[in-house]
Amino acid sequence: MADAHSYPFSSIAFIGNHVPRQCGIATFTADLCEWTMQAAPELQYLVAVMNDRPEGYDYPKRVRFEVNQGDLTDYRRLAEFLNLNRVDVLSVQHEFGIYGGAAGSHLLATLREVSMPIVTTLHTVLHAPNDDQRRVMDELCRLSDRFVVMSERSREFLHEIYRVPETKTDLIHHGIPDMPFAEPDTYKGKLGLQGRDVILTFGLLSPNKGIEYMIDALPEIVRRHPNALYVVLGATHPAVKRTNGEAYRLWLQRSARVAGVGDSVRFLDEFVTLPTLRDYLGAADVYVTPYLSEAQIVSGTLAYALGTGKAVVSTPYWYAEELLADHRGLLVPFRDTLAMGEAVGGLLDKPDERRALRRRAYEYGRQMVWPEVARQYLGSFERAFQERQQRGLSNRRHRTAPLDLRLPEPNFSHLYMLTDDTGILQHARFSIPNRFEGYATDDNARALIVAIRGLEAQPENAQLPALVTRFLSFLDYAFDRDRSRFRNFMSFSRQWQETVGSEDSHGRAVWSLGVAVAAAPNEGEVGAALELFQKALPAVESFTSPRSWAFALIGIHNYLKRFPNESHVRRLREVLAEKLYQLYQATATSEWPWFEEYLTYANARLPQALLLAGRGLARPELVSAALGALDWLMREQTAPEGHFSPIGNEGWRRGEPRARYVQQPIETQSAIEACLAAGAATGDARWHQDAVRAFEWFLGRNDAALPLYDSITGGCCDGLYPDCVSLNQGAESTLAFLSALLRMRAEEDKRKELC
Repeated sequence: MADAHSYPFSSIAFIGNHVPRQCGIATFTADLCEWTMQAAPELQYLVAVMNDRPEGYDYPKRVRFEVNQGDLTDYRRLAEFLNLNRVDVLSVQHEFGIYGGAAGSHLLATLREVSMPIVTTLHTVLHAPNDDQRRVMDELCRLSDRFVVMSERSREFLHEIYRVPETKTDLIHHGIPDMPFAEPDTYKGKLGLQGRDVILTFGLLSPNKGIEYMIDALPEIVRRHPNALYVVLGATHPAVKRTNGEAYRLWLQRSARVAGVGDSVRFLDEFVTLPTLRDYLGAADVYVTPYLSEAQIVSGTLAYALGTGKAVVSTPYWYAEELLADHRGLLVPFRDTLAMGEAVGGLLDKPDERRALRRRAYEYGRQMVWPEVARQYLGSFERAFQERQQRGLSNRRHRTAPLDLRLPEPNFSHLYMLTDDTGILQHARFSIPNRFEGYATDDNARALIVAIRGLEAQPENAQLPALVTRFLSFLDYAFDRDRSRFRNFMSFSRQWQETVGSEDSHGRAVWSLGVAVAAAPNEGEVGAALELFQKALPAVESFTSPRSWAFALIGIHNYLKRFPNESHVRRLREVLAEKLYQLYQATATSEWPWFEEYLTYANARLPQALLLAGRGLARPELVSAALGALDWLMREQTAPEGHFSPIGNEGWRRGEPRARYVQQPIETQSAIEACLAAGAATGDARWHQDAVRAFEWFLGRNDAALPLYDSITGGCCDGLYPDCVSLNQGAESTLAFLSALLRMRAEEDKRKELC
């Protein structure tokens, strides 16, 4: 039955082994993935596995990536694969022996590079690690967001030996199948074991299991219960088999014959499937784990036996002491054949006592059934995801020193890639154009400005002139002359998706047309832009969106550079500036010197527009208000460490917490260009410093210490998250970076001239 809970993440990846590979971790990973899929089927799942042989295994479809466990390069490729697939949470099954390198250190190459939160399940927590194991564990503790352990002793070791805070650890029992509490005779007939007193040990066979001591105890048990049968269920451990073949199994069989109990021991040499395991667990009267050392922190076989209501006799290794406490099982000393025989024989003698033991074990095991365990794992994943969202990656690896800023050369490759013969496409999947989302007037207006400014910076560029014409042509087609309004969204099949676009898209188009009037490369383009500008501008006077006013004011500022005496445009500048100023006066306080009760997107455009208009109108009160608002905004967008930290895309309402994520390039571009305008207005060098600090955000001096600009493609990532960047490089983000870069380079050239 699916969990009705709504999770804040959408995908989970599991790293470990997976059936049909024959090992306990493989079975555990397969079960954990299966049951979490059943608990939350709306999520997406993938599994990455370690192969211990070149040919691998015939895995199910959910296994998406195979690692040659000894090949370090494969681990780095795995990190890239997980990042590119935008996995939200990574669940790691950790056992030193299943990964390559000293003490499984190759795994760290993956975990160092992945961007998502990591929840590590520790199948072993060593009390006395060697140097290699300690080094791996120390880094695993640093890289993991949360740990899952399966016993209290594991949690104690993790805290006391490895200094992991208890708040970072979740105790979730080893999962078990959900079986009814039934009498063994119900299952014995199916296996041909009617009339037998069945003693069971199951699991991969290896010398540390101590099965020889149970065989040595068997003659006395058989004397008291002639129908007793000891079933040893499980294949030889693959690692043991590769090294020593079947020597241990053959020695055990000889030992049983020598002791005269050869007919009372049955070895079933097979890797146990769940249906087979259910049958043999159901048929068992007594379950035995005669392990040889206390240093066993978890045992899946013991968890299965106890949780399915078996009467258990075990040596007192750590996990058995914990699981069998409170009379849930019997403990006997290590290597004590007499005590083992007495405990098993005593339980066979006393069916009422055996049944009481079984009932206590079964009731305890209800918390261990896989549906409950899967629900708890999803809770741990949710905590890790939310903690990472709240904390951000900056706590772990943030760079506090300023970058040695060297402005990159403009790279228009991604601009070319996103543009076809219609215009620039809105979105990208990673770095390739996403044609499904079509085009937007917003982005073609932005692209027109970038193409014009790019041509100013690179007059020899042979591709940009054609793009100026193409983007201007898009705006011409977008303008509905009957309504005097721009449409915004167009499908890839060139069908308009609306009758009238947003006020903000209209204002942005007016802005770009003002730039084209001022600086388009030929008179034909200037003429076309002039006509559109004059027809589109009047509508803005009736708009209610402050950002549409601001965008239009910036366009007017550019238009008046070429035609400063046009009275109609000058009048509208005054009208729109007054609207913006009155909005500021009605809302601003000393604690909140802003235009609205909230901040949303492109926030710095409001003070930038008021500043430009105030200077053009020779109204110092407008200039003063604009500088005060921008100063406050930049201070609020400065992290304690000193780097630029723009308000996230969910905005900030007065009196409420500000959104920290998702941070978007459009905010940074707006801040840069507004600061450069403030610097030009005041001559104060601090505004240039603020612009530099904001530009560094693109290059990696930000809350996650990750660059958003991709110097290979020339694109810019769409957003900054607490622990990663969006891998999509859409038009808005790429154009925001290019525009900011071109403005910064133009400013740098001016400063050089002054020197």
